[in-house]
Amino acid sequence: MRIALIGYGRMGKAIEEILIQRGHDVALKISRTPNPEELKNIDVAIEFSIPEFAYNNLKVLLENKVATICGTTGWLDQQEEINQLAIDNNTAFLYASNFSLGVNLFFELNKVLANMMNKYRNEYQVNLEEIHHTQKLDAPSGTAITIAEGIIEKTSYNTWSMEDKSEDSIPVEAKRIENVPGTHIVQYNSAVDTIEISHTAHSRQGFALGAVIAAEWIWNKQGVFSMKDVLELN
Repeated sequence: MRIALIGYGRMGKAIEEILIQRGHDVALKISRTPNPEELKNIDVAIEFSIPEFAYNNLKVLLENKVATICGTTGWLDQQEEINQLAIDNNTAFLYASNFSLGVNLFFELNKVLANMMNKYRNEYQVNLEEIHHTQKLDAPSGTAITIAEGIIEKTSYNTWSMEDKSEDSIPVEAKRIENVPGTHIVQYNSAVDTIEISHTAHSRQGFALGAVIAAEWIWNKQGVFSMKDVLELN
């Protein structure tokens, strides 16, 4: 495939390395919004930029009928519009807060545990902690938000917050520490014990490989997808 990398930071470089290993042509790599001329003959775009640029990048890509996967977080208030753009232009779009196989399995495990714990809400208080490198701009991470939404889906909690301490809110704590690729911890604490599940990334390679697998999967498809489709977790 001919791939466009939109966002050529650390993650973009890690993705490029895997793309080349798997025989793909990295035809475009930029850290700005592409112009239509640059997108001719591009099969799939992989968008890993920053929240402020994501919407414009995605709009240009989809309006030019480029199948796109996006790993940028912090722009999701505009996701419905972007999803509709993909549909209107007969192309494909896949957003994931995290492309790692392990994290996506963790998302499912989190929902199973949340479903089990819901009947014990009076005994156990849930809390969520995420730790990332200091270059990560959004807090909490998109992955942490997905985890919190999974708990809300399976329990009587109705929101999450980094500040609100009400009984109906899941407390979320975000930490930024140098050279930490990503750690997410879900705890259920009672007076007598703690039940905990966690996912710890050892490098960016898992995220990068997942993004490449998603790009390979989405090629020549139409519609709006998620990593659950790619990994057949539905």
